[in-house]
Amino acid sequence: MKEITCQEITETLKTICIEAATNLPKDVYQQLHQKHDEEDSLLAKKTLQVLIDNADLAREKQMPICQDTGMAFVYVTMGQEVHITGGSLKEAIQEGIRQGYIEGYLRKSVVSDPILRENTKDLSLIHI
Repeated sequence: MKEITCQEITETLKTICIEAATNLPKDVYQQLHQKHDEEDSLLAKKTLQVLIDNADLAREKQMPICQDTGMAFVYVTMGQEVHITGGSLKEAIQEGIRQGYIEGYLRKSVVSDPILRENTKDLSLIHI
């Protein structure tokens, strides 16, 4: 039986939130450079350079590329031989997302009702 602690889940999710918000995937970053080099339009070239500079700055300063991150969705696939210890899976996920958004300076933008648009001041809505 494989045991995973809630603390491991929380720490991993926090790290993933921050990483996703501060580092472009390598292939995307390379494509920005490639398209910049291939571009003929000066305005388009400048725009691509701004995106590259922003990505570099975000990575170096560990600040979000964009704060408007939307809502976190976490999909869990877990085998029957896995046991979560030290709390509930749902709470560990919620806490990891919460810490990641706070420490990663990401905007809390979840609304409880899409018509009323009332911000919950929280980060995710989990349904397990």
